[in-house]
Amino acid sequence: MPARNEINRGKRQVDAFAFPRTEPAEQVDVLVVGAGPNGLGTALELHRHGVQAAVVDAAPGATLVRAGAAGYTSRALEVIRGWGLLQRIQHEWTFPPEWNNGNLLLTSLAGHQLAGTTLRSFGFGATSRYSTETMLRRPQMVLQRVFLDRLAEIGTTVSGGWRVEGLASDPDGVTTTVVEVETGRRRRIRSRYVVGADGGKSTVRTLAGIGRSGSYANERYFRFVVRTTSDTSSVLGAFPPATAVIYNDRYSGFLAALNETDWRAYAGPYPLDRDPTTDELIAQARAAFGFDVDLEVVSLTPFFKSTRIADTFYRDRIALVGDAAHVRTPGGNLCEGFGDVANLGWKLAAVLRGQAGPGLLDSYDEERRPHNWRIADYALAEDRRHTAAYERVRALGVPADADTSPEAARRRAEIGAILGAGRSLPLGVVFDERYDTSSVIRYEDGQAEAEAAAPWDAFAYDDDARPGHRAPNGNLDPFGFTLYDRIGSHVALLVLADDDPGTVTAFEAAADARGLELEVIHLPDPAARELYGAPYALVRPDHHVAWRGDGSDLDA
Repeated sequence: MPARNEINRGKRQVDAFAFPRTEPAEQVDVLVVGAGPNGLGTALELHRHGVQAAVVDAAPGATLVRAGAAGYTSRALEVIRGWGLLQRIQHEWTFPPEWNNGNLLLTSLAGHQLAGTTLRSFGFGATSRYSTETMLRRPQMVLQRVFLDRLAEIGTTVSGGWRVEGLASDPDGVTTTVVEVETGRRRRIRSRYVVGADGGKSTVRTLAGIGRSGSYANERYFRFVVRTTSDTSSVLGAFPPATAVIYNDRYSGFLAALNETDWRAYAGPYPLDRDPTTDELIAQARAAFGFDVDLEVVSLTPFFKSTRIADTFYRDRIALVGDAAHVRTPGGNLCEGFGDVANLGWKLAAVLRGQAGPGLLDSYDEERRPHNWRIADYALAEDRRHTAAYERVRALGVPADADTSPEAARRRAEIGAILGAGRSLPLGVVFDERYDTSSVIRYEDGQAEAEAAAPWDAFAYDDDARPGHRAPNGNLDPFGFTLYDRIGSHVALLVLADDDPGTVTAFEAAADARGLELEVIHLPDPAARELYGAPYALVRPDHHVAWRGDGSDLDA
């Protein structure tokens, strides 16, 4: 169990915890390098499919104040729910859930609302039409802690303080050389496969000789964490907005709570060779708070508004997930990493069990890399749109918070309209993980032409059961047990018409021949048949449709 550093006054704050200091396994099916949420998630996904993994990380532990991810999409939560850990994460809040009001556009944390809608827990989110999950906000260290606890329960080895220094692939596996950071002691780990989940500066990617494509930035930005060292409740009240987007003449960007005292803020742009001073950062944060609050800077993390995507996500028994595979303008990269994990996990398991040939792993790159390019292009375009909007706001000038005149109110309304224009939930980004160039999906005649005529749209989504798309989810009974719950870690055959025993028997025989456990799920609901548009559909463990039809083309 990770060490926990709790503070007084009943707050659920955890500043840091240590990774287990266990000896790395000498031999394992899959070695995961990196104990961030995506690396630990990879080990959990592999365990779900019956594959034993081990995890190593050069760091001795994790800290809350490192300004990592904090928001998770419905699709990411669908993956986490499959590990049985969503409720644990929900209960590991670090500030009162009542602080979560949605992303409000404010002149400052203590100022005026410009745009946005307050979302309270008694209202359902806009994604409920497509998913049983809504969005969630928790610092990423909360995920790491919950994942570590679960990995300890299932006996998966996690070893902190071991740095990877060598990687050698051969036809039978990979030999990884690791060095204990404290002592310099060396060890070799033999595995069938290696997964690099070790961040944007991935050692695994570098040692594997995998390059990256995309654009470099010519300036850099910073996420930083400030700690309030004085009481703010007299100004902000008992329940301040945990996630605000602040726009005023001195600050633009998120101001997000990590716990009851620590807040993540943003600064930049700066030249590539210059770091902001502490005084500059505190001045930026105070402009975001909107009043003279006592602050100290406890963390500073640079980031770049650029796109760098690995030239392949899989080569020579080495796979990349998360930031090791793709970095881009910030916003949702960790959630895309969970998509990588769900796609890769069942494929590794199928190959390791002998249920599929090694060519199945090539489809990981075929499917996830084009998808991540789409997301990266969207993120960069959105950032440019937000920057242009803020320049218009800056030219108008944001009235001081103390100015309550009719003219100030009129100008704030004008600014809110500028900033709120085009702001909507990017449903396509969240749900449209369409895989349209995969060698392991049976596409329909004319499907490529039809999809080219209606291409991927970051802001548009409707449930779509064509091959390569995310399978529409729904309740199997009136008590909340969903199709995804029933699929679990299996390949599923959905029977959406009057049962034809011959077709089902043919699928079961083909699955038995491959040693594959097939879950046959009968969906007599006419709405499900209409949604899927075929008598049968084959759904993969990562919730993607592999085939649909009436069975007449199975010998083709």
